[in-house]
Amino acid sequence: MSLPDVPLDEREADEMAQAVAPVVVVGLVAAPGAPAQLAQGLAADLAAELGARHPEVTWQVPTVEDGLVQPPADDAELVAATRERLLSADWDLALCLTDVPLEVDRRPVTGHASPLHGVGVLSLPALGAVGRRKRALDTAVGLVQALVSDGGDDPEDPGDRADLARRLRQLATDPADSVEGVRFTARVISGNLRLLSGMVRANRPWRLAVRLSRALTAAIAAGVFALITPDIWQLADAFGWLRLLLVGVGSVVAIAVTLIVGAEMWERPRSRRVRKQVVLFNIATAATVAIGVLSLYLALFVLALLGALFLVVEPLFSGGLGHPASFSDYLELAWLTCSLATVGGALGAGLEDDDTVREAAYTYRPERSSS
Repeated sequence: MSLPDVPLDEREADEMAQAVAPVVVVGLVAAPGAPAQLAQGLAADLAAELGARHPEVTWQVPTVEDGLVQPPADDAELVAATRERLLSADWDLALCLTDVPLEVDRRPVTGHASPLHGVGVLSLPALGAVGRRKRALDTAVGLVQALVSDGGDDPEDPGDRADLARRLRQLATDPADSVEGVRFTARVISGNLRLLSGMVRANRPWRLAVRLSRALTAAIAAGVFALITPDIWQLADAFGWLRLLLVGVGSVVAIAVTLIVGAEMWERPRSRRVRKQVVLFNIATAATVAIGVLSLYLALFVLALLGALFLVVEPLFSGGLGHPASFSDYLELAWLTCSLATVGGALGAGLEDDDTVREAAYTYRPERSSS
């Protein structure tokens, strides 16, 4: 005989939902002294506030007392050190509560969020002396929102809230262990496409090339030299579309690899527990750099085409080619020119300081101080 269904009260339903809800762990790393004292009460408040805003997952906020870096230090150093702690502790996200003052354009900020690293930095001096705990909680919640958001979420929009809930569940859920690295990576990608797209979008990869002055200068110099060289005209005419495509792909790969390897932006998993974190970071880093380099490539192509049309006059160009020049010849010249310019950019990228490359590749969202 089957027993009649007994309706669950709201408390039992909530307990059952929490029992099956995936867990998002937000590690709170506090520097010794005032930050550590503030973190003791902040952790519970933060878990409760995040749980109220996003009940689709269970929130845990463990605290660790660690200075991480020796002041003076900037936000990039704090993000890197906090990222190391995140990986070693196997957290999903991490917040660093520091007494190091942070500035953007000489203006104090309460914190920085780096979605690609899954790390936020909260600066205690910018919180002021009055209502510090409330300001710290509001800032911490804002940093977590920035870490899991794609930058365009509207809290009042049901669709955006559903997307955010989906990303949180993806962040909290690890794929099943697999011995095969390729299969594991494929499962991470297929199961976290929205999360990855949000990480890359928040990083604004199209701004990468503008921030690398030496790489950009080398690329422009190489492009100008190639554009006025008759031998390059003849090579572009003789190469054909397939060879031009191969040269273009090779130049993009060259500068992307130079940036990633030269600045040591590729992480290696230290244990099976952190493989998903590392895979997500490496894929997002590669996508960020690739999109940034492609943006540079397209910009150089447009500049090369305009330069060829205005500077390489048709009679001179036809004489160098040995036949009447057409618009397709100008396209081929612009294509080869921007490929060579991109290779020149790779040489310039090799001269960039590692910290400069990392800051260019990784966007930090500032939270300005209201004090």
